[in-house]
Amino acid sequence: MSRDKFLKAYANLPEPEREQVIVIIDGKTYTWNVAFTEISNNTKLGDKIITQLKNLGILK
Repeated sequence: MSRDKFLKAYANLPEPEREQVIVIIDGKTYTWNVAFTEISNNTKLGDKIITQLKNLGILK
């Protein structure tokens, strides 16, 4: 469910906003675009990103 919510939020973002950092995991920054790629490909990093976005209250 959170994956779908992320994809919907991403689709509604203006193009320039997608280059903004959305999350930091293990000292590395990730933009909306990188998060989209990781989440779309169902990677372990994508799972970590979703978890972090939930913890930050960005995804509910």
